[in-house]
Parts: sequence; C-alpha cells; structure tokens
Amino acid sequence: MKFGAVLPTCEIGTDPITLRDWAQAAESLGYSHIVSYDHVLGASHSGREPAFWGPYTERDDFHEPFVLFGYLAGVTSTIEFETGIIILPQRQAALVAKQAAEVDLLSGGRFRLGVGSGWNYVEYESLGADWERRGALLDDQITVIRALWEHDVIDYTSEFHRIDRAGIRPRPARRIPIWFGGYTSAALRRAARWGDGFTFGDSGPDTVALAETLREMLAAQGRDPTDFALEAEANYGIGPDRWTGLVAEARNAGFTHFSVNCQSTTCEWGGNPAANLQSTAEHIEALETFITSVT
Repeated sequence: MKFGAVLPTCEIGTDPITLRDWAQAAESLGYSHIVSYDHVLGASHSGREPAFWGPYTERDDFHEPFVLFGYLAGVTSTIEFETGIIILPQRQAALVAKQAAEVDLLSGGRFRLGVGSGWNYVEYESLGADWERRGALLDDQITVIRALWEHDVIDYTSEFHRIDRAGIRPRPARRIPIWFGGYTSAALRRAARWGDGFTFGDSGPDTVALAETLREMLAAQGRDPTDFALEAEANYGIGPDRWTGLVAEARNAGFTHFSVNCQSTTCEWGGNPAANLQSTAEHIEALETFITSVT
C-alpha cells in the first residue's frame, strides 16, 4: 500500500519556503504522493438556496494545484502529485489537458489527474460553467483530454466541444492516469467506464462497500477490478488507534493507496476531532507520526 499526504491548503499559508519544506519532509518520510484539493473560488455560505453542504468558505486559502505542482516538481525528486480532485466541468478541457501535460513533463512523470464534479454551484456560475450539465460535460471532457494527449492534431465535434484540427504541444511522454473522486453512483459509474483509479475522501465500512460496488461496475464493463487503483483517506484527528485499524481494513479490502488529511477544517466538517496543528513544524511532525504508526 502506498501512503499519501493531503496538503493542508487552508492552514499551511502562502510562504513558498513553507510549502517546499512540507513537501520535502513528506518525500523524506517515505510518502509516495501529495494530494491537493481544488477550489478556484470560495463563497460565503450564508443565505444560500439551496444551502451549501461543503466545508470551505471565502475565508479558506486554496493553492491552485497545477501551479503548485509545477513548483513542487522543481524542489522534489521522487514524490508523486495527485489532484484530489480537480473540479473538471468548471474548467476548459483543452486547458486542463495542457496544464496536466506540463506538470507531468516537468515532474518526470510524477503526476496523476484526479477529477470530479464538485459541490459549489456558486463557483460554477462565477466561472461561466453549467452546473446542471456538469456530469455530461465531464464525460465529454475526458474524451477530449485523452485525445489531445494522444494525438498531435484532433478534429472533434460534440455538444460541448469543437476543436478544428488543433492540438497541444508539448504532449505528455506517457499516458497520464486519470482518477475519479466522489461519493455518488454516477461518480462510480464514470470511473468504471473511464478511470484508472478512484479516490475516496474517507475510509471505513461504508467506503469499503462503495469500493465493492465499483468493482462490480468494473466487471460489468469487462474490466479487471484487480487492475484498478483505489485510495482511501483518514483524518489525522481521529488518532493512531483508528488510523491503524482503518489502514488494515483498507489493505484487506484491496485498496492500493491511503492518504492522511491533517487539516482541521476537513476533520471538523466530517464530525471528527480537529487536528489542531498550528505550525509547519507541527504539520511535519504529524506526517511522521502517521507514517510511523501505519508502516
């Protein structure tokens, strides 16, 4: 099993040296990958109809994942980078294909593109994206992105895209993995059809059950479920006894990856104890404590 560290984006601050130190610490401790969440815009929750259910607001910092990983690629050498997840339908497919290819090239093939549809409808509206058609658009975007990666020039027409004999350069030197994330049946079906892996933002019996449903969907698509990567996640605030139990459960269920999230905002929103880490040194110490406990 490979272990990942979720960037505490809301808490780590904006100092590039701090970001470098945290990433290098994760690499030196033996983590296989860094996960970065994505929000272009934060929005106030008050007075919304329908009400917001997500944990983040206009007060939370979010580093832009592609730019962040381009920077971290230059200050690390082995650790991989995962968007967990890029909210794909609110971004232009061709631009995402270009950005992902660039990160993969600059990092020497250490990138995987995790995608999903998100929850923040205000963010969609602000970016000029169609909230109601996000699922259908996401499906089409995967086709466009992979075609742009694989061919010098494409001629593509669909309900959502028109690319008239054009392409991106540089193209990636390999087939970049595309992972999906989410909790819905639609997300699982999409992954079974298009994906190379799936990132669950949680762990435990419910997550294991969802993974089993996904395996059934993969088999129905004629795909080998044992070749499909699965990632679970635990909040740091729940403590070592629960970490080790959840990791063992995930490993027994065939999960290939497991990440720790040390960010208090996410912990509290999920009904878990807050990590309450106040400094970069404390965040790095938490990474060491977790990896020592589970390996």
